[in-house]
Parts: sequence; C-alpha cells; structure tokens
Amino acid sequence: MANLTLWEQIKELKSPKYKWVDLTHELSPETPHWFGFKPLQADLLFDYAEGTPEDMMAPMRCIQYSVASQYGTHTDVPRHFWGSGRDMSAITVQELMYPLVVIDKSAECAANPDFMLTVDDLKAWEAQYGRIPEGAFVAFRSDWYKKPNLDNPDENGVPHYPGWDKAAIQWLVEERNIGAIGHEPADTDPGFVTTKEGAYPYPGEQYILQVDRIQIEVMRNLDQVPPVGSLIVIGFPKLKDGTGFPTRCFAICPVD
Repeated sequence: MANLTLWEQIKELKSPKYKWVDLTHELSPETPHWFGFKPLQADLLFDYAEGTPEDMMAPMRCIQYSVASQYGTHTDVPRHFWGSGRDMSAITVQELMYPLVVIDKSAECAANPDFMLTVDDLKAWEAQYGRIPEGAFVAFRSDWYKKPNLDNPDENGVPHYPGWDKAAIQWLVEERNIGAIGHEPADTDPGFVTTKEGAYPYPGEQYILQVDRIQIEVMRNLDQVPPVGSLIVIGFPKLKDGTGFPTRCFAICPVD
C-alpha cells in the first residue's frame, strides 16, 4: 500500500482550518512596477478562428508578452546584482517554500512614508512573537500595495517609500540564517536611500543578493497574513541566465 501521507496533508491544508492568501498583483499593463520599466506589452499571435472546425486555421488564442524581468510582483535572484551569482535556473525547488514571518509596520509607514525597518524593530517583534526561525521568509508589511503610486512622490517629484535598513537584513542573515525576504514597495531600500546622491543607491538589495538569497518585491495582501504560523509558496520560470521574473506567490495560513 502506497504511503498517502502527503495527499492527506494537502487535503488538510485545503480544509477550513486554513486560508490561502494570494500575495501577487495581477499581471497587466496597469500592474504596479518600478518607474524605470515600460508597462507589459501583449501582442496577439493567433486568435480563435470563425467557422467550422474544418475551416479553422488557428482554433486557439496565443499571445506574445514583452515584460521587464523585475516587473510587478517578482523574484530577484543573486545574478540580478552579481554577475557570478546564481541565475533563476539554479534556484532549487526547496527554495520555493518557507515558513513565513510577517513584520507589521503598516502604522509606522502610514505616519512616516520614509520609514526604515531596523534591527531594533526585529528584536521588538521577537519579544512579542518569539525567535524568527532559521530558513524563514521574512516579509515587511507596510500596506504599500494600497498606494496608487509605489513611488509616492511629493510636490517636487521626490519619491517617499519605506524600506529595510541594510543592518536589519544583515542581522537576519547572520543571526537568524533566514532564507529570503520580501516587501511591498518596488525597492528593498527606502526612497531616501535610493535617491541619495553620491552613494550606491541599493545597499540592502545588494547585500541580500550578495549572500545568495532571493527576495520578492511588490508583494500584496500581507495584511491578510498573521505574524507567525504561515507558509509561503513561490513560483517562477526556471529561466537560464535569468536575473528575475514576475512571480506567483501565496501564503497558507492557519485560521484562528
């Protein structure tokens, strides 16, 4: 008799004891994305033909999409910033599922759009919820996905959006050995860092990729996920030489 334990586990996870939360923006020309990218373009290659099946030249619809690698909800892999880093085809299937930790700083980000998540914030979270587990995916909830413009520019066009302090990411890697991070804005680092003159603009993103981790940007619906106890599942193409790609990710959460 075959061991059906995994099948039973799937049945359990799909029961009312759990909820499944889509953490992904719909992919379209209107999808929130980094300001430097063009909107997704869709070109119709074949369309449903009229007439009887015998007359049909193309009884299906096929579309060719053109989209930037870091468009919408997307995964960044080490090669995005490091030529010798792993590409998308080198990311193992074991790296597509993690325990999910959600650090909620949405109130702070509402009060201060330039909010930066620090080591002290992580330690305060642990004092309330317990130690961040090894191999976890740590998501920074800001509720930024609700913004009509991720850059949130002021009257002078200067962007204001929250992000990670590099030291916080470094602490998560070196002290907790986490597996990945994620956030809702289009950058890892806050806007006042990415726009700072005379400095490398992406220290946090540079670091997380340099230490051979992946990250997900432009996430959504983290406000529907509890701080602890959930899983995150990630899917993207096994793209040779790929630096990143639009991603479908979701959380499986216990229902209180």
